[in-house]
Amino acid sequence: MKRVAVVGGGISGLATAYRLRRLLGEAAEITVFESTAAVGGKVRTAEVGGVRYDVGAEAFLARRPEVTALIAEVGLEDRLVHPTKARAKIHAGGSVQGLPPGTVMGVPASAEAVAGVLSESGRRTVEKEPSLGPVELGEGDLPLGPLLRSRFGDELVDRLVDPLLGGVYAGGADGLGLRATMPGLAKAVVDGAASLTEAAASLQPKNPSAAPVFGTLTGGLSVLVQRLLELSAARLRTSATVRALTRTSSGWRLDFGAAAPAHAPEDSPAEADAVVLAVPAPAARKLLDGVVPVASTAFGEVELASMAVVALALPSDTAMPEASGILIGAGERDADGVPYAAKAFTFSANKWAHYGEQGAVLVRGSVGRFGEPGALNGDDASLVAAVRDDLARLTGVTAEPIDTLVTRWGGGLPQYGTGHIERVARIEDAVSAVPGLAVAGATLHGVGLPACVATADAAARRIAAQLTV
Repeated sequence: MKRVAVVGGGISGLATAYRLRRLLGEAAEITVFESTAAVGGKVRTAEVGGVRYDVGAEAFLARRPEVTALIAEVGLEDRLVHPTKARAKIHAGGSVQGLPPGTVMGVPASAEAVAGVLSESGRRTVEKEPSLGPVELGEGDLPLGPLLRSRFGDELVDRLVDPLLGGVYAGGADGLGLRATMPGLAKAVVDGAASLTEAAASLQPKNPSAAPVFGTLTGGLSVLVQRLLELSAARLRTSATVRALTRTSSGWRLDFGAAAPAHAPEDSPAEADAVVLAVPAPAARKLLDGVVPVASTAFGEVELASMAVVALALPSDTAMPEASGILIGAGERDADGVPYAAKAFTFSANKWAHYGEQGAVLVRGSVGRFGEPGALNGDDASLVAAVRDDLARLTGVTAEPIDTLVTRWGGGLPQYGTGHIERVARIEDAVSAVPGLAVAGATLHGVGLPACVATADAAARRIAAQLTV
């Protein structure tokens, strides 16, 4: 009997456990160790206003195949839904406007595509970008912000690119790497695009309405988490913090809890033939220290951003703007010059048809940017008050919520800064040299659910190949 320990019960860990079961068969002993009281990680569905509501990840990129294929594989296709026709808006240049199509994370395919969110001076700067000559990327990654500012000007970055990146990484362009965050754009330049504008234009879908961009599941994304756990037939140990990982003559030993000797069976060390680490960078750094020092050091170099989701359930007769949500740039202020605490709002009852049929009007306010904890330092009541104040100033909606829920994600988002690709290569090269060990998760090749599932699949296949030799 082969024994595999999966450390981390988020989407990456559970997708790994599921794939291992498919590859190794019923005889394998698979155990998932989760440090918190529940599985799911950044996928969390809670009850807000009597409705099952995602307060972590709320959707996945449907144009990548991994999650869509996994949903079909585990028999959840009947729950798969896509957004309505409602469009997102953005608070740019002091006012709320429609989020322009025809960009790659804000990098425009033409000056006309972004004219509505820029001043005339800003539009002219964008218009001149193709005349600046070839884009020199070099061999490694390079900072995204300085490149975009040198080609398009500050206005495009501050008003459009930063708010879009903030929704994914909780960080702005100046702290992120081009190849790490926009690999398609970089590839288009390498493949011959004469400018960033031309590169963005080459990446536009031929028929934008043909395939939905995002997807989710009715009943919440935790439905997928629970199905993966069920089908993996893995033994689950929650509130089980792995303190140390040690190589033994026959495989691996996992130690739990405090450094003191174990006094209860659940604190006793566990043995495994193979281990998959599907944990955030700080935990991976600690567990690999002394085991794979190069990988441990590289994980330790990853910076993290914290954020919070403030869920509001408003009365069913609350009138909301005709939009799926509003993005807010870091420097944006209202007409009186007062800044906003939130970086984005999602009007879920408008964005997803199934929420619009469930009574309460559900709204998500996202707070927190990299390096700027701001309102996150307050208690839950303060966060709710700040988000409600922002909502009122942005939309005029002042309805008293019938329910609220604050969910904090401390260190929840790894920052894909310059050097991230090389850092991940160091991690994967070092880990690949150690038999019976693999890594997965949002630190590696993308923070979205499809990228996490892809790393889980790769980790499971690596371990299964070694155990079945």
